[in-house]
Amino acid sequence: MIVRIVSIVVCLFGLLCGSFCQADESGTQEYKAQELTLQVPKAWKEKPTANKLRLAQFEIPAMEGDSEPAELAVFPPFGGSVAENIKRWVGQFESEGMKATFTQGKVAQGAYVLADISGTYQKPDGPPIARKTKPAPNYRMIAVILSTEKEGNYFLKLTGPEKTVAAAADALRKSFGANAAQEEKFEF
Repeated sequence: MIVRIVSIVVCLFGLLCGSFCQADESGTQEYKAQELTLQVPKAWKEKPTANKLRLAQFEIPAMEGDSEPAELAVFPPFGGSVAENIKRWVGQFESEGMKATFTQGKVAQGAYVLADISGTYQKPDGPPIARKTKPAPNYRMIAVILSTEKEGNYFLKLTGPEKTVAAAADALRKSFGANAAQEEKFEF
């Protein structure tokens, strides 16, 4: 009963913040951001964001052995081509030891491109305007450009320690209706 009340309070808070969630029995909750609808695991905690470029951000609990959680940031349509965004994401990792794969697929909400990058991430260290970073070895990013028919490209960026991101990879795909087995290699 208490869990249900907390879920309702969280959803009401989301309504006030411009989002809508509805818990279900599968362990996920619906999250609506503009035209985009996601089914996120209940274990992913929505966090307030001071960054006006973000529609939402979620904290994914750290897996055993990782010292910090991962983060999923959801961005509205705002520009840059698929290739420009992938190039920028790849540039956030040191080239030595970096691994990257790129796939594409189609879901009910639109076509998408997924970049899966791992290695030493140049983690932001301070406000974005300062452009300071610090090396974060054994990090992974799974970034998605989801192209909707009405509003354009939404961006989902899951970043964190490799084990935690690996454990969340399937849930990220499922959040917008994707399945890794149905993806094709993407060349840019």
